Amino acid sequence: MASVADQLDKVLQKTARVIELCNALQEENDLLKLENQSLKVALDTSKSKHTDLEEKLKVTKIAKSIEGASEKSLDIKQKINDFVREIDKSIALLKK
Repeated sequence: MASVADQLDKVLQKTARVIELCNALQEENDLLKLENQSLKVALDTSKSKHTDLEEKLKVTKIAKSIEGASEKSLDIKQKINDFVREIDKSIALLKK
């Protein structure tokens, strides 16, 4: 059977190994925390950019709808003017 000194030596070696593994895991944990923080910042930036782009899209849609409405109103005004001219011509012909 192994002596008490040998058993104590084995316990100390295993304890040292556990401490090394603990330190390595702590370093990995710290790196993962930094990576997590970096990814959170990137996510927040992406969310902000997404919100900005959604707002720009809304503005663009509104601008296009207004643009389309102004083109339609210009067409309507032009048709009304044409009708008025025809009516004026008809009235002029009737007066003769």
